[in-house]
Amino acid sequence: MWTKTLRALPGTAVLGSPAPEAALSRCAAALGHPLPADLIALLRASDGIEGEYGDGLVWPAECIGTENRRLRDDAELASLYMPFDPLLFFGDAGNGDLFALLSGIDRPDVFVWDHETDSRTWVAPSLATCLDWRLTGRIEL
Repeated sequence: MWTKTLRALPGTAVLGSPAPEAALSRCAAALGHPLPADLIALLRASDGIEGEYGDGLVWPAECIGTENRRLRDDAELASLYMPFDPLLFFGDAGNGDLFALLSGIDRPDVFVWDHETDSRTWVAPSLATCLDWRLTGRIEL
């Protein structure tokens, strides 16, 4: 499903090679919980998707694990922001804001975390829609 969806994306998205199963396992281990099925399927089709200006529409699996662990474990960030544990960050807007799914909740919605205000705002009903809307300019940050 994702291979066809990714090929149909508008714009100038740069697709990666499929994620190795070992990278997906390391990512889940770093997070301490499994990745959502839709994100795993996407990463198996393309281990990361880069936007026209190098922004990480979807980070590679290793980056997802590393970045989420860094954000969750940073004591200074914990004193400034609400907890990051409910969020599973998977990409960035290129301006410091990050895109996330909800971790531990079986819900496909995508949210954006604003790094200046600590707001968490709904932006799309699914990962596929989020990618389409970002590439067509419907989501602007």
